[in-house]
Amino acid sequence: MAMKINTPYQFGRIGILMGGPSSEREISLKSGKAVYESLKNFNVDVVGIDITSDDVQENIKLIKSHGIDCAFLALHGHFGEDGQIQEILESIDIPYTSSAVLASKIAMDKIASRKILEIYKIPVPRYKVIDKVNYNDNLILMHNFGFPLVIKPAGHGSSIGLSIIDKDEEIKPALDLAFQFDDRVVIEEYISGRELTVGILDESALPVIEIVPKKRFFDYEAKYQAGMTEYVIPAQLDKDIAKLIQDTALQTHKLLGCFGCSRVDIILTQDNIPYVLELNSIPGFTPTSLLPKAAKVIGMEFHQLCLKLIELAYEKAEAKVSV
Repeated sequence: MAMKINTPYQFGRIGILMGGPSSEREISLKSGKAVYESLKNFNVDVVGIDITSDDVQENIKLIKSHGIDCAFLALHGHFGEDGQIQEILESIDIPYTSSAVLASKIAMDKIASRKILEIYKIPVPRYKVIDKVNYNDNLILMHNFGFPLVIKPAGHGSSIGLSIIDKDEEIKPALDLAFQFDDRVVIEEYISGRELTVGILDESALPVIEIVPKKRFFDYEAKYQAGMTEYVIPAQLDKDIAKLIQDTALQTHKLLGCFGCSRVDIILTQDNIPYVLELNSIPGFTPTSLLPKAAKVIGMEFHQLCLKLIELAYEKAEAKVSV
């Protein structure tokens, strides 16, 4: 799967869209800068574009001012993974990496994506959706899932606003935290097991990674602070189980309509049932990010991964034109 590299690549001017107005801005900037430096070192004509608002006309003007031929999306969360920036880029005919508009919207919405997975019998945790306007305490307490419980915003990544709680009196503070980031919150049963993740690249599943956080769960600090998490790459799994997990991740990617790359987070129970937690349509590209780690296992260096995603962006744009 490793690419044959020719220097320099004739990709035109590549704009790295990073930052964004979401709570994941700082991580996005780190992702964008890592991609920028990698492509710059490989003599690609590249420019960093810091997205600071979700204003459509402002961003159209900003992106056009850089004269780019293709956008590399290093944006996470709101206005990055939710289809909005993708709509802008399509409106001005600029190819872009990762998934298209509808798939981005669905993957970002934990409720919509989970409903699709349920239809196709992909195992997911049992859950309830709480609306900020209409919920009441009695309804919340009737979850019937037992403890621990997971409470998280319906449309955020990087484990921002997520809590794992062990008793009823912790529900309200956890909801208050989650509602800071979204008007809809997911309350779900806690699935005990091994934390795994599978990167998808060019419609193929990369090797499974096991995540072993030093804290209770893989939260924001564990994800982005060096030394807070151990990674087993590839995960030590029976061959058949590893294939089951990869197949589940790839099926999730395809069912949600994703393209180019994604990363699927999974819990493997003691009974070897892979429960899908969520799909990230724009995985991180920081030094501790997992898609680059998995790609390296198959011999693909970071700059090769970035170049591959740009190639796929052009392929996606060409396929759409030909339809």
